[in-house]
Amino acid sequence: MYVVATAGHVDHGKSALVRALTTMEPDRWAEERRRGLTIDLGFAWMATPSGADIAFVDVPGHERFLGNMLAGIGPAPVVAFVVAADEGWSRQSSDHRDAIAALGIDRGVLVISRADLADAERISDVVAQARDELSGTGLADAPVVVTSALTGRGIDELRETIADVLQRNPFPSDAAPVRFWIDRAFTIKGAGAVVTGTLSAGSVGRGDTLDVLTGRGIRSVTVRGVQSENTPRERVGPVSRVAINLRDVSASDVARGDLLLSPGVWRLTDCVDIRRVSGPEFDSVPSALSVHVGTAALRVRLRPFDADHARITLERAVPLILGDRLVLRDAGSGRIGGGVVVDAEPPPLRRRGDAARRADALSGMSDRGDTRREVERRGAVAVEHLRRLGVVGAEATPPEGVRVVGDWWVDEQAWAEWVERLRDAVDAVYQRDSLAEGLPRASVGGVVGLPSDALVAPLIADAGLDHAGGFLSKPGVARGLGDAEEAIAALERRFADDAFAAPEADDLAALGLGPKQLAAAERLDRLLRLRDGVVLSPRSPALAMRVLAAIDQPFTTSEARKALGTTRRVAIPLLEHLDERGWTRRLDAGHREVVR
Repeated sequence: MYVVATAGHVDHGKSALVRALTTMEPDRWAEERRRGLTIDLGFAWMATPSGADIAFVDVPGHERFLGNMLAGIGPAPVVAFVVAADEGWSRQSSDHRDAIAALGIDRGVLVISRADLADAERISDVVAQARDELSGTGLADAPVVVTSALTGRGIDELRETIADVLQRNPFPSDAAPVRFWIDRAFTIKGAGAVVTGTLSAGSVGRGDTLDVLTGRGIRSVTVRGVQSENTPRERVGPVSRVAINLRDVSASDVARGDLLLSPGVWRLTDCVDIRRVSGPEFDSVPSALSVHVGTAALRVRLRPFDADHARITLERAVPLILGDRLVLRDAGSGRIGGGVVVDAEPPPLRRRGDAARRADALSGMSDRGDTRREVERRGAVAVEHLRRLGVVGAEATPPEGVRVVGDWWVDEQAWAEWVERLRDAVDAVYQRDSLAEGLPRASVGGVVGLPSDALVAPLIADAGLDHAGGFLSKPGVARGLGDAEEAIAALERRFADDAFAAPEADDLAALGLGPKQLAAAERLDRLLRLRDGVVLSPRSPALAMRVLAAIDQPFTTSEARKALGTTRRVAIPLLEHLDERGWTRRLDAGHREVVR
């Protein structure tokens, strides 16, 4: 299926041409048919001789309904631009041309209508005039068909020409995520809420779970059924006119400009930086404007950086990505301009001169995305986040200068700086305190400035640091005990005489050994600290096992204490330590045995 939107001045015969092509009435309202004036979007369809389905979105041409026109043409990839042969180019012709230029639509047909009301010379003049007016748009070289809905002149040729243009149009992927701009919502008795729109990419089928985004927030909904051209379908792909029956939502909660989205794929934003592609320069327009995107019309505040670049803040967050085209409209003057999103996640502006610097940066950015630049400016970014911004597609390969770290892309220079920063931080710990245990692992992200904890482990490995007990240290660096060396040596001599003669707290204090010195000695395997402040030699557990293995099994705590020649203060923590290591086993409250 293909979708074509009409465009052109009021009363130039757009609806009449759609009727002639499809034999269907596009005007949905009785008032429209009575007045002969299209007010809202109309829909009709036809099949070509080759079997292709073409759906038409007929838009109003009157200036009062320009918002409705933009909602219809916004999601459509192809346009039939209609100019009446008897009246020629008119005011709304220019408005619709400006909208097409703003949206970047570059596929379509120039249709000269009402040829029965003009002679050949007049028709030739109107074609030339229309060509000239469209020269700055994507329709500059569009094929021309002269028609009359009344006599049937050119209708068959128009069908063939439209079909030919559509076949040359790039076909979007049905595997792409869904971003479905709703243009109508209503209730069908017995079925519930139904929304319609143009499905420009992805696919929708019965049973799918989608998110519906409205002005009141986002919620999950289930697709109860799908129709296209009044025919039920199991699944519909792009580009199609689709009616979707939804569960879990009321039609009164949904309106034109709301969206159906693939869950968890789109990033919502209310602030983007844009480049002017058509219309007045940004520094000459009011700050309060309307922006039309998809089927939505949103109030925005524009902050110009220069004539061609600006930041817009939208009244509500919507899923905008790099390369999205926007129509900007000044309600006061009626002027229409166009912008393209060049940064869907712009940095904050906090310092004096940021706006000028931002203009310079944006002038060098592409609306098609510069992956290298996007990674470089962030240092590291999750690949999925780049997809949500529209910077990369589903099949993404990292550019030169970017390394892959798990699900992240990291700028090589930033990574090298982080590695060096981490090593320096570890060095600084020991410069401040030679007995320190090391740099706490939990502080790495903050110390280095990493955007995610997912990068901590790879960074530690790349920095070549040892990681033990939640602390980082440099391998192979001999660390002494400084002023505590003599006191620890005295304890070692004491243990050489009696491995179970644990010093009392007063003894340790007299030697100048506090928790920091004892912890440092333990890390160097010079001491063993047990609970209740008991300090022994690292050899004490093995020596205790020799003694305990030689006594009758099982044994009591008192029997173990006597065999070891020590006190209850030492024996109980030592036995518990042996239990933890699996060298002894506790049988009941009073007995243990050596594990053979």
